[in-house]
Amino acid sequence: MPELPEVETVCRGLARVMDGKRLVRLDLHRPDLRFPFPKGLRERVEGRRIGIVERRAKYILIRLEDGGTMIGHLGMSGRMMIGRDTNEPLGAHDHVVFAVEDGVTVRFNDPRRFGFLDFAEAGALGAHPMLVTLGPEPLSDAFTGAVLARRLAGRKSSIKSALLDQKIVAGIGNIYASEALYWAGISPQRSADDVSGTHAEGLALAIKQVLTRAIAAGGSSLRDFVQTSGELGYFQHEWAVYGREGEPCPGCDCGKTIEKFVQNARATFHCPRRQT
Repeated sequence: MPELPEVETVCRGLARVMDGKRLVRLDLHRPDLRFPFPKGLRERVEGRRIGIVERRAKYILIRLEDGGTMIGHLGMSGRMMIGRDTNEPLGAHDHVVFAVEDGVTVRFNDPRRFGFLDFAEAGALGAHPMLVTLGPEPLSDAFTGAVLARRLAGRKSSIKSALLDQKIVAGIGNIYASEALYWAGISPQRSADDVSGTHAEGLALAIKQVLTRAIAAGGSSLRDFVQTSGELGYFQHEWAVYGREGEPCPGCDCGKTIEKFVQNARATFHCPRRQT
C-alpha cells in the first residue's frame, strides 16, 4: 500500500495540473471501488473550481473552492495518471476520470479496487470516519519528540507496531517505520512506552528525515506504485534495511548483517547490534 511519501508525490503531481482549475467532467465507469461512490457525486462536483490538492495521512484531498472535498485513497494498487483529454481508449481498470480545464485528464486506475473516492461537504471533512481519528502529520512543525513520547506513553505494544497505528502518527507504513527505527538506533521490538526523552526526539527526527528523503526521490516503487507521470519512485534504492536481509549494516562497522523477522504478520528488517 502506498505510504505517506508516495501519496505526497501523487498529490504534488495532481496539484500542478488541478489547482485553481475548473472540473469540467467527472466520469465514473463503475458504481464503486472499495465502497460505492456517493450518490449524486458528479452533480456535486462538475463545473466547480478546484482550490488545492493536498494530502492528509495516506489520503488525497481535492478541495473545491466553494466548499466540499473529494477524498481519494489509492488502496493497494491504485494510480492517478495525468494525460490529455483525447479519444485514447480507457484501460480496463480506469474506473474514474477527472477532466479539468486546458484539456487535462486524470485517470484513477485501480486493478484490485481497494481504493475509494468519497465526498465531504464543507465543514465536515474533519469528522469524516476515515480522518477523524488520525494522529499528527509527521512532517508538520507540531510533530516533535515530546509529542511522540506523549502519544506512546502507556502503550505496551512494540514501537514498530505503534508507528503503524495511524492514531499515533499519520501516514507511516511498514517500509518507513523500519527505516526510521534503523536510523534512530531503536529496536523494532522495544516497548513503545519505553521510547521517551532523547530516544523519542531521535525517532521523531529520523521519521522526518526518512520521509523527506523519500518524497524527494518520488517515493518507493515496490510493486504497483508509479508517479502521476508514469515514472517509478526511486527511494527503494536508498533503503538502509527494508528488503536488505543478509546484507551488511550500511550505517556502521558493527560487522552484523540485516536480519528479517515477522512482527504482527508484517516483515520487519533491522540491525541487531545497531538497534537496541
